[in-house]
Amino acid sequence: MALHAPRLARHLYRSSTSRTIAKSTRYGLINPSQRDACTLCQYHTQTSRSQTFGPGTKSIYTLSNTPTRRAASTATSTTQTPTETNEPPITGAPDITNHYTIFPKTLPAGPPPGSPFEISISDLRREFLQLQGTIHPDKYPSGTAKQHAEALSARINDAYRTLSDPLQRAQYLLREWHGIDVTAEDASTKHALDPATLMEVMEVQETIEEVGASPEAEAEIEALKEENGMRIAGCVGTLAGAFDRGDIEGARVECVKLRFWYSVAEGLREWEPGRTEIRLVHGS
Repeated sequence: MALHAPRLARHLYRSSTSRTIAKSTRYGLINPSQRDACTLCQYHTQTSRSQTFGPGTKSIYTLSNTPTRRAASTATSTTQTPTETNEPPITGAPDITNHYTIFPKTLPAGPPPGSPFEISISDLRREFLQLQGTIHPDKYPSGTAKQHAEALSARINDAYRTLSDPLQRAQYLLREWHGIDVTAEDASTKHALDPATLMEVMEVQETIEEVGASPEAEAEIEALKEENGMRIAGCVGTLAGAFDRGDIEGARVECVKLRFWYSVAEGLREWEPGRTEIRLVHGS
């Protein structure tokens, strides 16, 4: 077996490597490796792909131990408003108090339980592109105004990327509104995975050990991908229900589970014929 239970739990929480794993089209993420590029331009260069939880999934779930930037309402915000920098206001700039206030058309009632945890990704994407088109840095000459537009564009991009992905969205809500950071260094002890789910994770590894080098390995791996996609979908649904009814402890538990199923999906995606183990990397 690739990792035994105690080592598995610690390893999955401590990795600092950002990973991308399988997700469906409805989450609509932009490649996080391009986050510093012009967001609107990078969006238009994305190749249209059919993405499912089933066989052949190409994913852009993002996992990283680097915590999402704090909402602008905190004292340590890294993005300043025009009044803070004494710059003229950027026409059409959104309220950057937090990720939800940036998208008032899509999320007028704010975070759960004011509004549902589930988000219309198509509506969010539409508003995101409208905002980026409005404050596009190329509209400004070189200088402080352009720098301010670039910083605002990056802030909008960060919010969109976080809200588009259910795991990142859940972690953001838990951290910013409830003071629970399931990505912290001590999360392996404070937010440990329940034994039943841990056993399921280990069973996936054992299955791969058993079939990894057999002629039927590829078909078995595809079946495991589909099964794990169903686990992810079910976990997201349970997570949404917990947030919507204000059950923060329930949301925390499901968020920890979802982190592990994302990790399994990544390991399955990276599997190649002949391999008898998968590498599980647990990030944010």
